[in-house]
Amino acid sequence: MKPWLVFAILSAVFAGFTSVIAKLGLTGISGELGLAVRTMFVFVLVFVFAVFAVPGRDWSALSAGNFWWLGLSGVTTSLSWIFYYKALKDGEVSTLALIDKGSILVAILLAAFVLKEQITWRTLAGGGLIVSGILLLARK
Repeated sequence: MKPWLVFAILSAVFAGFTSVIAKLGLTGISGELGLAVRTMFVFVLVFVFAVFAVPGRDWSALSAGNFWWLGLSGVTTSLSWIFYYKALKDGEVSTLALIDKGSILVAILLAAFVLKEQITWRTLAGGGLIVSGILLLARK
């Protein structure tokens, strides 16, 4: 199995834990405060990881373009997390997590139009199944 695939699977597993654990952590506090506390932990852990895992030459290779695109990604991540935590406070994790995965449609479209990635019938079929699942759960 290719390393990126192992990392993707591990990412999905940890993401699944994240929502349930976060829901438990929101007991008695607002979603906004919960997100702020979570983000502090994320910042510290990721920065410490980078200090030890990133070679010095990578740090010196950072360009203005890297900062721009990664900064913009940070803004969109923050907005996603803000709305996710607002929904998580009162919503069901099982429904919210599936709706959140609807982001695959945005990612597929942007990958095709911005990155010029080829979209296969399997990608479209998988995206369609996810959308079907979202609609099925949304109709309770």
